[in-house]
Amino acid sequence: MTTIGAPVLSPRALGRALLERQLLLRRATLPALDAVEHLVGLQAQSPLDPYYALAARLDGFRPEDLARLLASREAVRIAVMRSTIHLVSARDCRTLRPLLQPVQDRGFRSNHGKRLGEVDLDRLAARARELVAVRPYTFHELGRELAGEWPGAVPQDLAMAARTLLPLVQVTPRALWGHSGPAAHTTVETWLGGGLDPAPDLGDMVLRYLAAFGPASVKDLQTWCGLTRLREVVDRLRPGLRTFRDAGGAELFDVPDGPLPDKDTPAPVRFLPEFDNLLLSHADRSRIIDPAHLRRLWRTNRAYRSFLLDGTVGGLWRLDRERAGGEERATVVVEPFGRIPEAGRAAVEDEAAGVLAMAAPDARHEVRYGEVA
Repeated sequence: MTTIGAPVLSPRALGRALLERQLLLRRATLPALDAVEHLVGLQAQSPLDPYYALAARLDGFRPEDLARLLASREAVRIAVMRSTIHLVSARDCRTLRPLLQPVQDRGFRSNHGKRLGEVDLDRLAARARELVAVRPYTFHELGRELAGEWPGAVPQDLAMAARTLLPLVQVTPRALWGHSGPAAHTTVETWLGGGLDPAPDLGDMVLRYLAAFGPASVKDLQTWCGLTRLREVVDRLRPGLRTFRDAGGAELFDVPDGPLPDKDTPAPVRFLPEFDNLLLSHADRSRIIDPAHLRRLWRTNRAYRSFLLDGTVGGLWRLDRERAGGEERATVVVEPFGRIPEAGRAAVEDEAAGVLAMAAPDARHEVRYGEVA
């Protein structure tokens, strides 16, 4: 099948399609678990990021809705896409982790694995599995325990080997809203009471990506998940896909029923967490952020919180909290990338007020414009 003459989609049209599929053109009435599965997980290396991500997407969302899913083990936090921690449903955990195991392996070989040439990794995995089946371990504790058997190895390298070789989930109370706890780990089998899917479908994962992030190129798909050489998989699916081209001529793929809103569909202000897959899941991010502003979102491997304005990233925000004279004050500081029209300022402040109501319901609230440092 050829894509000569395939419709061309502008960055603005692609952006509106992405926002629609990401539940960001209007808040959805989905249950939290359904939203997590529709989005194919939420990046969660910062434990509270998924709460802010769902607050931007779901009507009437309450933090306890998501905390309850984690506490009941209907959702878990585990390294999957790009070998980063994501919050996914228990069902998706069982399929995504084996599909994305090559991403874990590649990252380990290029880093910690180089220093463990003399270590029997099968024996290490078996020993680590025994340990975390008894109780959850932090990586510091696990590395120290494993170093008792491999005293010549760096404990952190041993712990990262266990993270790669075993499907380790971070257990609660870590990431529960209003609670705190160490980043302690056990296996999927121990935490969920069953193993991984022995025959997950890579093609199904690709279709789910396109439904939540498309239309997208093969490079976009690979950027999202961390796998390589996915052209063959996409070509196998091609007869059932729609094809487009972007303004630069790159071939884009889409599911047959993927929504394509009008490029001028109004897009509301939304406040996003530090790490949101909206901003991380395409090789070409021009559909959602002006390339001139891309570097302002990042500092080394950390991201700033951002907000959407008219369908693209319009600036940064942070939440400051302080207590003085027995009173707590919570302030959302907004740093726009450019001038915000007066009507837009009201929308920004309304969304900021919603963030404050969720994050600090008992504090005195303030929204101000300034520099996010």
